[in-house]
Amino acid sequence: MDIDHLGTDTRLTHCGRKPQEHHGAVNTPVYRASTILFPDLASLDAKEGARLRYGRRGTPTTHALEDAICALEHADKSLVTPSGVSAISNILMSFAEPGAHFLVSDSSYGPTRKFCEFVLRKLGVDTTYYDPIIGEGIEALIQPETKLIWMESPGSQTFEVQDIGAIVAVAKRHGIKTAIDNTWSGGFFLQPIRQGVDISMQAGTKYISGHSDLMLGTIACNEEAYPELRETYLRLGLCVGADDAFLAMRGLRTMPLRMRQHHASGLEIAEWLVQQPEVIRVMHPALPQDPHHAQWKRQFSGASGLFGFVITETDRSKLARMFDHLELFGMGSSWGGFESLLVPANPGVYRSATEWSPAGQTVRIHVGLEDPADLIRDLRAGFDRLKAA
Repeated sequence: MDIDHLGTDTRLTHCGRKPQEHHGAVNTPVYRASTILFPDLASLDAKEGARLRYGRRGTPTTHALEDAICALEHADKSLVTPSGVSAISNILMSFAEPGAHFLVSDSSYGPTRKFCEFVLRKLGVDTTYYDPIIGEGIEALIQPETKLIWMESPGSQTFEVQDIGAIVAVAKRHGIKTAIDNTWSGGFFLQPIRQGVDISMQAGTKYISGHSDLMLGTIACNEEAYPELRETYLRLGLCVGADDAFLAMRGLRTMPLRMRQHHASGLEIAEWLVQQPEVIRVMHPALPQDPHHAQWKRQFSGASGLFGFVITETDRSKLARMFDHLELFGMGSSWGGFESLLVPANPGVYRSATEWSPAGQTVRIHVGLEDPADLIRDLRAGFDRLKAA
């Protein structure tokens, strides 16, 4: 069935499913396989062109997920990796060579920056970090050796929205590949490849999974970028287990419902936070007063449940009074699951091209699928404990 012309909800209901190939099973079964047998010598000799040839190169389960990611991101091709960081590493390594130059947003996810500094530098790749809101001004940073421009929108922990169109236009004039970390939108609220970006990656651990029980990375791309990405993927020996692929497919089926709920609940709580005396600022691009709202509205169709805010108190022992007794918000790495999370953050340690000095404690919040009124009560009680401390 051709699903390209269908709406997003319908596509995510039907993508990656071929019941007729699996005895009528609605869901593609879990194929746990390493060895793939061939019926005759001619088939063995022709295995280079076969989609199924060895478990590390994919099974019907992982191929179904790749097809689904293409449908989600409006991509020509996709790859699935063991984690979001492995997807990032795969992309960066695909364009790395001695003397190459990369441009990376200063608001990028910390491990992206660490890979550039601790791996790519040893390989002779030079990285320049740029102000995420630079827009077409990025042209001034391009060097003859620039091979890749890396974006993340909104930015990690500080939620700046980049001008994707302007950066892509500059990159195309100079023949430079572009890639974006699209995890915040889940690929549901933003389709960068439709906006001219060559490669869109996600930590599928987050919204694709949706249940905090899965490690996964995804890479979606156009035809031109795929061969290099695929070759690097094979040489690095990356692969995803069939059980994880199956869980990711299950998560995709409910993504439209979850993402709309994250949007609505997150915005409700962001609007409440704006009114609290303990809060200096709220960083949520869907808020009309957010400095990046206009850019967000042009590019995105919605907002996820992840955003940030800054509170007046910075004393760690006093913060513990607030955080240690939360009933509904958990403290832990990751986000994108059904549960809400709240953690103090320090974006400044990952900055070099821009400064982060918010005059208070930065907090990262993920609004899950709980009742917003209950979450607000939990936050208010936390603020009251902070005040009492």
